[in-house]
Amino acid sequence: MHDIRLIRDNPAAFDAGLARRGHGAMAETLVAADSLLRGIQTDLQNAQGQRNAVSKGIGGAMGRGDSAAAETMKAEVAAIKDRMAALEAGERDARAALHDMLAALPNLPAGDVPDGPDESANVELARWGTPRSFDFAPREHADIGPALGMDFATGALLSGARFTFMHGQMARLNRALGQYMLDIQTSTNGYTECATPYLVRDEAVFGTGQLPKFSEDLFQTTDGRWLIPTAEVSLTNSVREQILDAKTLPIRLTALTPCFRSEAGAAGRDTRGLIRQHQFEKVELVSITAPDDSAAEHDRMVGAAESILQGLDLPYRKLLLCTGDMGATAHKTYDLEVWLPGQNAYREISSCSNCGDYQARRMDARYRPEGEKGTRFVHTLNGSGLAVGRTLVAVIENYQQADGSVTVPDALAPYMGGVTALHP
Repeated sequence: MHDIRLIRDNPAAFDAGLARRGHGAMAETLVAADSLLRGIQTDLQNAQGQRNAVSKGIGGAMGRGDSAAAETMKAEVAAIKDRMAALEAGERDARAALHDMLAALPNLPAGDVPDGPDESANVELARWGTPRSFDFAPREHADIGPALGMDFATGALLSGARFTFMHGQMARLNRALGQYMLDIQTSTNGYTECATPYLVRDEAVFGTGQLPKFSEDLFQTTDGRWLIPTAEVSLTNSVREQILDAKTLPIRLTALTPCFRSEAGAAGRDTRGLIRQHQFEKVELVSITAPDDSAAEHDRMVGAAESILQGLDLPYRKLLLCTGDMGATAHKTYDLEVWLPGQNAYREISSCSNCGDYQARRMDARYRPEGEKGTRFVHTLNGSGLAVGRTLVAVIENYQQADGSVTVPDALAPYMGGVTALHP
């Protein structure tokens, strides 16, 4: 959500920001809608003043015994009230129209975000780890997994495409990964563990930006609630409609939850294996900060996600996303891509975004700076720390052996009950 006052003050800069995201100019339309709204509000205030003045005159006329004048003024008050009712309806419509236009627009990119139409323009910033050299041809996880308990056939039988059923040692490894991530993010990286609802109302998915534009990416229940596509929705909205004490910031929250996505735009992409599922688990990281602290918090969050990959000794690279590849709510995004030897490619495993005050305005989440009477909007950040299924993919492919077994990373040993390898 954008501040209409900033758009009024600098329409050219706003349109320039939208243009970097491939969006047409909107400032003139928005300013015109705002002018219409403010004009109606002025007319309404004037009508209220007239009504009050005439109403006072009725009492004076009655006191003088001038009933004719009093009746005339009563009729005038009734007419003013009718006009006010029409103005109030017009104000509601004009406010809703402006709100809907603002809500449909993406966040503006930070100045250091590279321009570009798609992922081809992303900028690689760093690499960590050395991909392993194999003395055999490494296979993809979808070829290794079935013999180890990754049952794609049963998942499809129960639920259709893009669902997986895990059992035995594979289910244990999947659980170990989630618990390891959650323990590191809480005990080492300072996030507070949360257990959140998986079903949320319209207001929540609007607050984090999935509604109204991206409803096709979500699953909705018959009673109108939405299954969360990520715990970002429930964690970030936990501060909605609040005025926070500056001393409580930053707030750092994490949760391990299932995530539900329709993958409406993914037809034909990653149809094999776990890379793109309708249901998966993820450890989400969310930070609520003061505006001046959000850039540093962004770097800290990326470091928290990197710590999981480093702890598992999984090679990865860090990217700064271009304007055409960022999510609509993001002001700036870093992606981490893990090396998958079976695919001979780096694939996304974490996306960490600074949303500025874009989500906070939609949620009306504020804080009161120390020594100030007024309030300001907080900044919100979110990231994966990490996606459990994709990390499982990375472990299987990077730790695979020639006989089809998979060695368990040392970091997961405390969670595996003495199991050191998965065997066919």
